[in-house]
Amino acid sequence: MTLPPFPTDVRTHPLLIIDFELIKAGDPVETERLWDAATTLGFWYLKNHGADEEVNAMFDMGAETMALPLEEKLKFEQGDEGQSCGYKKAGSSAIDASGQLDAVEFITVSKDDALAFPHVARRTYPAPINAAMLTVVVPFVRKGLDVNYTVLRIFNKRLGLPEGTLDRLHDLEEYSCSHARVIRTPPLPGKATANRPTLGSHTDFGSLSFLHNRLGGLQVLPPGHTEWSYVKPIPGHAVCNIGDALSVFSAGILRSNIHRVVPPPGAQGDYERFSVVFFTRPGDSKVLRALAEDSSIIAETAKNQPEKNFETGSTAAEWMARRVKYQRIN
Repeated sequence: MTLPPFPTDVRTHPLLIIDFELIKAGDPVETERLWDAATTLGFWYLKNHGADEEVNAMFDMGAETMALPLEEKLKFEQGDEGQSCGYKKAGSSAIDASGQLDAVEFITVSKDDALAFPHVARRTYPAPINAAMLTVVVPFVRKGLDVNYTVLRIFNKRLGLPEGTLDRLHDLEEYSCSHARVIRTPPLPGKATANRPTLGSHTDFGSLSFLHNRLGGLQVLPPGHTEWSYVKPIPGHAVCNIGDALSVFSAGILRSNIHRVVPPPGAQGDYERFSVVFFTRPGDSKVLRALAEDSSIIAETAKNQPEKNFETGSTAAEWMARRVKYQRIN
């Protein structure tokens, strides 16, 4: 299916395009550009990530899963207790304080289940996911981990942390809320719904997000701006961003920025919108607090912001469960 092009008459916000092959090779100029993106807007495009095949397979598997009857998908519902893996039906979460309901459904597979398969670490999943776990989900999870750990190690060095600090906080052996997710929004054509969020304004819970879109709809609110701007999808380019956990660990040096999803603009609004994303989050037991005792750079930054509290007192698992639970309309 050929999708209509992204329209040229809507406001977009330019993102830096970072070359993954260059940062993985330690290129100092590209690493500096990544640092600039991460400490200003907290969003960037990533090219040459080598995950196109895995991403396309995730889109196909996601479409097959979403085409199941609702009663079948509801057997795998994530529920109201803060569990984030499983199925979430449209209209089960609020997008704002007025209680307006979201329009997205998604299926989320835990990194722990993917890497333990066929053993069950967290929960079970619909048949199309089980059938594709080893050939589709696991390869995508491993690509997401490779990309995000490469970026974490660059940040670890730039923040002046002892080698391996961020790796230990995201220990692969520990259970975490790191997830692969496929999101579907139904077609919402016309101007009446154009600016109605399908997924409300939010910051991401975890450390890093590795996102793939074929249609527009993602919007950012850059610092100091009062109007939302689209992030234009570019074929073969992921959209990456910083989440709250990494922002807390760095005392706000790394920026977790607010964003939302609205219907695709223009003729793209006539089509259902799918997104594929991998979220890297800290190990469940890790406490979210500024790493001031490990880095003089972070300590100085925290000291200069006495009005901000970087001691959350929460573990990553508690933080995540609370955020998920209180978005649920129930």
